Amino acid sequence: MRNSRRFDVFVRPVLSKILLVAILMLATLVLGTMIGFAIGGGNPLRVFLPSTWGHMLDFVQ
Repeated sequence: MRNSRRFDVFVRPVLSKILLVAILMLATLVLGTMIGFAIGGGNPLRVFLPSTWGHMLDFVQ
């Protein structure tokens, strides 16, 4: 019982903050790539196609 209380008081808030930051970072990454792709003149949803990423990797190499 004592370890369960310690988890609820100390660990759970830290884990929830880490999860929140990870979700916000992922959302920012997705929105940033969509906005960047749209500024380049493309359809923002095409950024999720594998062919788009293959083209980007070919361009970088």
